[in-house]
Amino acid sequence: MPESAPRVVLSRFQAADLLRARERGDERVLTSADLGLSTSDVALTEEGARFPDGELLLWEDVDEIADRENACFRLDDAGIHEIRVFSEHTNWVRALMPTRGAPTMLVSGIPMHRILGIDPRQDTLRKMRAVAPVNGVVLDTATGLGYTAIEAARTAERVITIELDPAGLEIARQNPWSRELFDNPRIQQIVGDACDEVEQFADGTFSRIIHDPPALSLAGELYSGAFYRQLFRVLRRNGRLFHYIGDPASASGRNTTSGVIRRLKESGFTRVERRPEAFGVVAGR
Repeated sequence: MPESAPRVVLSRFQAADLLRARERGDERVLTSADLGLSTSDVALTEEGARFPDGELLLWEDVDEIADRENACFRLDDAGIHEIRVFSEHTNWVRALMPTRGAPTMLVSGIPMHRILGIDPRQDTLRKMRAVAPVNGVVLDTATGLGYTAIEAARTAERVITIELDPAGLEIARQNPWSRELFDNPRIQQIVGDACDEVEQFADGTFSRIIHDPPALSLAGELYSGAFYRQLFRVLRRNGRLFHYIGDPASASGRNTTSGVIRRLKESGFTRVERRPEAFGVVAGR
C-alpha cells in the first residue's frame, strides 16, 4: 500500500488506448494517467509505455489491465498492483472499479454507485440537487470514495464525513477522483461507526444530511428507527435530509423505500418525499 497517492492509475479504458496506438505503429499517444481526469503524452517503446514522470508500463501488464473489466491498477517501480483491499475490520473486500467517468467502489462485489446509464459523479450530483442549496454544516454519514463530501464542500461552510472502515479510505487514497477528500480543509474526516459518532454531535448541528449507506443487507442498523431519531436530533430546524435507498422500480427498492419512509415519519421527519431520479427520499425538519 503506497503512503501517498499513486501518480499513475489505469484501467481497461487506458489500456485500450495504448494497445490501439501500438497496433497503428504510433510512437506516442495521448491517454490518461489518472482514470480520465486529465491526459498525458505517453511514449511507446518496444518494452512498453513510458509515462511523463518516467514510469514504465510493460506491454504484458497492458494486456493484463485490458483483460480486467472491473479492476483498476496503480503503477510503480515494481510494476502494476490491483487497487483492492481485504478489510479485517468488516471482512469486506473493497476494490476500485472503473467506469467511463469517475470510478466506483465495489464492496463485497456490490457497486457503491449507480453505473448503468450514469457515472458515479453524475449520481452524486443528483443527490446534491435533491437537497439544494447545500450550505451550512453538512453531515455525510458514509464517506466511501468521498464524492459526496467533495461535492458538498464546494458550497457548504464545512463537511463532516464518517467512514466505518479504514480500508475504504485506503481505496479512496489511491483513487485520483478522491484527492480533494484529503486536500480540502473544509472536509473533516471521522473514522468510526456512524451510529456511535452521530450521538456525539449537539442538537441541530447540521443544515443538510446526506445519508448514503451501504445496501440494507450490509448495514441494516443505518436504516433503523433508532438511527433516524439521531439524525432528526442533529438536523437543525428547516434542515433537509437526503437518504439514498436504491432503484425504486425494483421489488427490493420499493419495499425498502416504504419502510424507510414510515420510519422517518415515526422519527419526527416531515415533508418526506420520494426522489426517484436520485434513487432516494428527501425529508425535512
